[in-house]
Amino acid sequence: MTDNWIAIAMTFIALFLIGGVVSMFKQGLKIGAVICGVLAAGAAVGAVLWW
Repeated sequence: MTDNWIAIAMTFIALFLIGGVVSMFKQGLKIGAVICGVLAAGAAVGAVLWW
């Protein structure tokens, strides 16, 4: 059961990072948006593989 909770936590981390991408892109911080996007993709892949 704890494995599922870890995957859910990583999914929420990915969602927060996607929000960071949108926020940074609106502010014109494209490098930060790219970094957050890469981290969000990693968290999403990690959550799927952990599941």
